[in-house]
Amino acid sequence: MAYTIDRYPCEESPRLGAMTLQPTPESVPRARRWFRKFIAPYNPACSVDDCVLMISELVTNAIRYGRADEPWLVRVEWFREETSLRVDVHNLGFPANVRLRRPDANDAHGRGLLLVDSIAESWHAGPSRFGGTVVSFVVADAWPS
Repeated sequence: MAYTIDRYPCEESPRLGAMTLQPTPESVPRARRWFRKFIAPYNPACSVDDCVLMISELVTNAIRYGRADEPWLVRVEWFREETSLRVDVHNLGFPANVRLRRPDANDAHGRGLLLVDSIAESWHAGPSRFGGTVVSFVVADAWPS
């Protein structure tokens, strides 16, 4: 299967949706489209365009830098936490040493986390509950209190 989407999370969960993607370049625009489609019914007050940009960067990083000895997938989940939106990008193959880089003006790569750092309220990288690594970002005031 190339991808899956979780449209109907249970009511007790703060999770609003999730998608599982193959680690291929085609998954990046798919992640953008699906997030837009499935966040819309929740009517967030934050910039969906900013969220889509950050998701695009993190999924691209997961695909570009992910490595594993066996087939792996990229999982994107989004949650409502009080008035904030949290997005997690899980990668079973992603190295655990995620770090913010300061690329030179001539560097072709290395700006993804820098964008996330400048747009999001906060971001975090660490071990994923699925194995591998998760990189998360939080957008404050995504919904009125």
